[in-house]
Amino acid sequence: MAQVTVTIDGKAYRMACDEGQEGHLTDLANQFDRYVGHLKSQFGEIGDLRLTVMAGIMVMDELSELNRRLAALEGEVASFRAGQDSAVNGAREREEMLTQAIGELTDRLNGITRKLTARPSAEA
Repeated sequence: MAQVTVTIDGKAYRMACDEGQEGHLTDLANQFDRYVGHLKSQFGEIGDLRLTVMAGIMVMDELSELNRRLAALEGEVASFRAGQDSAVNGAREREEMLTQAIGELTDRLNGITRKLTARPSAEA
């Protein structure tokens, strides 16, 4: 287990994380520290706990919005897939109809060819 020290609102916190995740944890802490700094600049010294709770709520608000947008995009993707499936099925149906029409035309042409080759020649 790796350990990293992060700084939030000027205070150092030693944290454990999986090996190789140190940079990611540091980035997350830096982002959270920006939330806390933003709130502190707006509201002043209102207490560490209150700043942390407010920053956490802001993060959750953003996460909620991102989840809502993700759900909307997933719905659009599902709609596009359904449209694609419908188009593919329509193309298959048209291909089957065309294959059937070509088969029928081939049968008719073969029938005409048989009739023409079976007639006695007028010159004979």
